[in-house]
Amino acid sequence: VFEVGPVFRAEKSFTHRHMCEFTGLDFEMAIKESYMEILDFSGELFGYIFEGLEKRFSKELAAVQEQYPFDPFKFKKNVKITFEEGCKLLKEAGVEQDPLEDLSTETERKLGALVREKYDTDFYILHKFPQNARPFYTMPCPHNKNYTNSYDFFMRGEEIVSGAQRIHDPEYLAKRAAECGIEVSTLKDYIEAFKYGAYPHGGVGVGLERVVMLFLALGNIRKSSMFPRDPQRITP
Repeated sequence: VFEVGPVFRAEKSFTHRHMCEFTGLDFEMAIKESYMEILDFSGELFGYIFEGLEKRFSKELAAVQEQYPFDPFKFKKNVKITFEEGCKLLKEAGVEQDPLEDLSTETERKLGALVREKYDTDFYILHKFPQNARPFYTMPCPHNKNYTNSYDFFMRGEEIVSGAQRIHDPEYLAKRAAECGIEVSTLKDYIEAFKYGAYPHGGVGVGLERVVMLFLALGNIRKSSMFPRDPQRITP
């Protein structure tokens, strides 16, 4: 299932890549064998988007290029690296990163530059994030409980997608919530819904203005929105 629509976030995010209202593309899909099916499908989807932009909107891209010059976006399909592999790349470049903790914004940028240098692409998928960096409903990795079946997608070293395989078993979901210090009773309706049955599944959430900003290297997400909304602007 998928939807495209407005998303509202009441957060004090004063950054170049956050807004209080944006257009979201979200989808969830059933998994037959592995969460890698989601990564493969998503990689094909973004390839279609990037190639479509270049083929169908070349005149518009040229117009933007005149006002906001940018390096053409480089894209290769199926560039996937695990979180541990990403930490290894960073370490080889002299950057210390705890393999069981999340990346900082600056470290994300550094890793993006290293991936571009090694794979010649501005788009890649980082997967198997540490459990400490993901919410309780994320499916743990069956081979290493310190990690999860989760992923982020990056463009020019910045995250555009965060997603994961979700836990679909209600008893395991309650167990994980308790392990994370969450009062299970506050999640009663959410957990009860899974008792009707659910396929193994996962998905993604994409901020489309952020995709546009990074494809065009605009530097600020407000340039990719007709009427940007942030904590200091609600009109027009």
